[in-house]
Amino acid sequence: MSARAAGRRHVVAVLVRDGVLPMELGLVHQLLGTARSPSGDVLYDVRTCAPSPGRIRTDADFPIYAEHGLDVVAAADTVLVIASHESDEGLAPGGLDAALASALRQVRGRVASICTGSFVLAAAGLLDGRRATTHWMSADLFARTFPAVTVDADVLYVDEGEVLTSAGEAAGIDLCLHLIRSDHGAAVAAEVARRTVVPPHREGGQAQYIQRPVPEPQLTSTSAARSWALPRLSEQLTLADLAAVESMSVRTFSRRFREETGLTPMQWLTQRRVDRARELLESTDHTIDRVATEAGFGTGASLRQHFALGVGVSPGAYRATFRGLGAGSGLGPGAGPGTGVGPGTGPGTHSATART
Repeated sequence: MSARAAGRRHVVAVLVRDGVLPMELGLVHQLLGTARSPSGDVLYDVRTCAPSPGRIRTDADFPIYAEHGLDVVAAADTVLVIASHESDEGLAPGGLDAALASALRQVRGRVASICTGSFVLAAAGLLDGRRATTHWMSADLFARTFPAVTVDADVLYVDEGEVLTSAGEAAGIDLCLHLIRSDHGAAVAAEVARRTVVPPHREGGQAQYIQRPVPEPQLTSTSAARSWALPRLSEQLTLADLAAVESMSVRTFSRRFREETGLTPMQWLTQRRVDRARELLESTDHTIDRVATEAGFGTGASLRQHFALGVGVSPGAYRATFRGLGAGSGLGPGAGPGTGVGPGTGPGTHSATART
């Protein structure tokens, strides 16, 4: 039974270990801890846990105190494992502390990791046969150490249903917003993002972290084209239209767009249209055909196809789950872990846009 069905808050256990990165711990509490329903109800009970409760060293010059232990981890609705560079990269299959591995395997909800916390999940055997990501600097080591896991180093996060992994520290923000969006809809996630002053959907690719020569001054970015396109999603925009905004050839624009976002221009446009369709399904009574028109898909059939690929459910099922969130009329029934509601990991979904 989900936390909401049981009439209680969703318990999130944030697992910390010696050498924990304070930024990762803080962002989980900031994002999930401040999530509210339209009526102002607190949605998550976030608890900091450790294998042995008490004083925990960080990678900074101050410690933290973890009040809770592995009993809370095993009973949580969601467990988030955050990185400890002191030990993560040294883990091997089956090399995790037995008590910690047992607690993670007992979790009946979902388990997620930020940065190299994915090494912990892999060492516990939770990622075998699954797709996963980790910090790009550790991706090769991860792939060699855990050959049973399919490593995707070009994404912000990977959602495998019961198990999720994210890339570097800042990608934890994207993961937390994804969890909120999956549980409570786009409107609640957007409000958390606004309060925290971060974008609900972040762009940017791993290409930003590849060493390359500094661009010549005359080279321009493609951000103006993206800004121009967002209020025009309902129009039939072409690649040539976008390139013209930046006064570039289509070939040059396409290359630079992919360097900056990790996506082709049309993949990016499809993602933004799916985002717009989400908002309309949550906040309006528009027919599916009208949502398709206003989001730029043209027909209901096209919307259904792209929505199923990007979100994992039909527009009708999404509306039935999250109807009224955007209008502030109270929470509809939640999806919860394992329902498939929320961005999927198929082609063109924002969960696979880029790396942090």
